[in-house]
Amino acid sequence: MEINASLVKELREITGAGMMDCKKALVECNGDIDKSIDYLREKGMSKAAKKADRIAAEGLSNIYINGNNAVVIEVNSETDFVAKNDEFKTMVDKIGNAILNSDAKTIEEALELNVDGTTINDLIVSETATIGEKLSLRRFEKITKNDDETFGAYLHMGGKISSLVVIKGASEEVAKDVAMQAAAMRPEYIDKDSVPAEVVEHEKNILKEQALSEGKPQEFVDKIITGRLEKFFAEVCLVLQTFVKDSDLTIRQYLDKNSSDVVSLVRYEVGEGMEKRNDNFAEEVRSQLNN
Repeated sequence: MEINASLVKELREITGAGMMDCKKALVECNGDIDKSIDYLREKGMSKAAKKADRIAAEGLSNIYINGNNAVVIEVNSETDFVAKNDEFKTMVDKIGNAILNSDAKTIEEALELNVDGTTINDLIVSETATIGEKLSLRRFEKITKNDDETFGAYLHMGGKISSLVVIKGASEEVAKDVAMQAAAMRPEYIDKDSVPAEVVEHEKNILKEQALSEGKPQEFVDKIITGRLEKFFAEVCLVLQTFVKDSDLTIRQYLDKNSSDVVSLVRYEVGEGMEKRNDNFAEEVRSQLNN
């Protein structure tokens, strides 16, 4: 029987096993999906599929740099315990370096990259089976700088937060200071101009409702909104924030003192925006023992 790509894809989606393992199973079982599922289970290759509905909101982010190219990645696990595991960290490094040295632009493209004779997808599936938790490549962002620009990279809490900035006309020390600022103060944008108009409008509407609910006179509402909007910008815009290493300066003033400017910013916080697990470690151990 001819084993076509759609059949391999179907088995892969059901079991979570690697593409080549799925093809082999189908060949061995003459194209029978049910028998192929059993075959993969017997070989221990579909263990990852049992964890497909589990929440993986822990993990690590990391930064990889080679010359003028850099990438920030986030790889998730279910527990922080696994994120500290050397085998997990090694996997993250393999994934990061493979993406850095590739032309991959999407997660789908990245998952097909070759690592030690296998794909990143199959590496993740294999490590999921070995480690015993759902693992996943959540996201990455690649940055390219010019020769007159400098990367500033900073990891906080062992990779729970990573920030990468590109600074024009600055030393590595200044660039790292700005990266540390981004890690600590959670800016969402570089400056006012980079805040989308719809975000500004949304914030204005919220501030208007706040002012009215506080009983502020209608004729003063616009002035109140303007003042509070400036406070909003000072919180979410990197260059408008107070410099954590010198409260007498904003980041813009610090950059100006060093004749430099921010070109780009990437900040990852592991699990941000994702649902978190509620079970504690004792319950995790208990559930493993009961399986």
